[in-house]
Amino acid sequence: MEKILIKDVHIVNEGTITHGDILVHQGIIQEIGESISAKSSDVHVFDAEGKYVFPGVIDDQVHFREPGLTHKANIKSESRAAVAGGITSFMEMPNTNPQTTTIEKLEEKFAIAKKNSHANYSFMFGGTNDNLEEILKVDKKNVAGLKLFLGSSTGNMLVDDENVLEKIFSSTDLLISVHCEDEDTIKKNLAIYTERYGEDIPIHLHPVIRSEDACYISSSRAIELAKKTGARLHVFHISTAKETELFTNKIPLEEKKITSEVCIHHLWFSSEDYEEKGTLIKWNPAVKTAADRDGLLEALLDDRLDVIATDHAPHTLEEKSQVYTKAPSGGPLVQHALPAMLEFYHQGRISLEKIVQKMCHNPAILFQVEKRGFIREGYKADLVLIDLNAPWTVQKENILYKCGWSPFEGTTFKSRITHTFVNGRLAYKNFKVYDDVFGERLTFDR
Repeated sequence: MEKILIKDVHIVNEGTITHGDILVHQGIIQEIGESISAKSSDVHVFDAEGKYVFPGVIDDQVHFREPGLTHKANIKSESRAAVAGGITSFMEMPNTNPQTTTIEKLEEKFAIAKKNSHANYSFMFGGTNDNLEEILKVDKKNVAGLKLFLGSSTGNMLVDDENVLEKIFSSTDLLISVHCEDEDTIKKNLAIYTERYGEDIPIHLHPVIRSEDACYISSSRAIELAKKTGARLHVFHISTAKETELFTNKIPLEEKKITSEVCIHHLWFSSEDYEEKGTLIKWNPAVKTAADRDGLLEALLDDRLDVIATDHAPHTLEEKSQVYTKAPSGGPLVQHALPAMLEFYHQGRISLEKIVQKMCHNPAILFQVEKRGFIREGYKADLVLIDLNAPWTVQKENILYKCGWSPFEGTTFKSRITHTFVNGRLAYKNFKVYDDVFGERLTFDR
């Protein structure tokens, strides 16, 4: 593997922005300095022309739909979109078909990714009411963690037996990630509006059905159980300002036993957008009020919320165009998540350093990912070059998701990702993803 010398970059890393060069050899960052010279003829010099460089983004929650749901997406198609969006590592969820609830099915997914993933990869193992024996077989050094659906599940993945749930929390030292929505609350709300409207419930009632109370009841219960058992808990996609009160910023991330995530769509959209976007922004948990959206950003900035993710979950347009009760929840986001956050930077609402902290550093710290998430000598060369002043518009012809649509279609972003390096290899350049597959299996320092 050739040496690459990236010259003239603004390096956004560990709370600072410095100007300099980065030397990469055999997929590893070998040297970072103010001015590095190419000392041999085998060094490929890459002039970054003053662009900004981030560590590769680590997305801790995606649904790439393989196996079993590949009419929507697959690991190859969505990892291509991910590297185009500056996401160089992802953690994929277990609610595929078949579900990833046995070691055998887990290893089958790793085999698919090894062959097809353009980005680095790991998978969450799925918990159910009856697979504790399989959970205890999971190797915490080689698997991202355990995913439990405490609401809004597919198949048999809803873990609703409280005795089983406590036993799981007490028995494993895996990081436990949870989807928190109270099913009883949702069912009662849904029954009210189904009686009134039938299946064609107006979409603006989605956050009324999947309400603030549904989220808070479930999140607070999970946190209470984690405190009782000492489990390592990570709460996915916080969607309400009220829930942010459950988390602390009083201790360093490395010392937290209970952590949290916020997703792009809950930071960008609000209930005011349902009129224009309809079911295209139907997610679980629901996009809620503008006050919730603002409260989430505030909690992100003050470190109550720890990481930014996508919950990338594509469906076909045909599926999303159905009436409320039949239109599935979820949408594609990996290609546009980082450009969306950079819009907040241009608006003066967040710094580049904070974006890198929440999208790169903190996922690496929280999941204890080995040698990624930072621009450091000796670390893997997952790097993203960004032109902060290169406007572009999201259009069908530049959307890379297999489903072919985006909730951001028609949006003009001020910043453009120009290059993405995965393990020191150029995986993406100016709207083109290269055919070679450079993704590696993530490992964890646990």
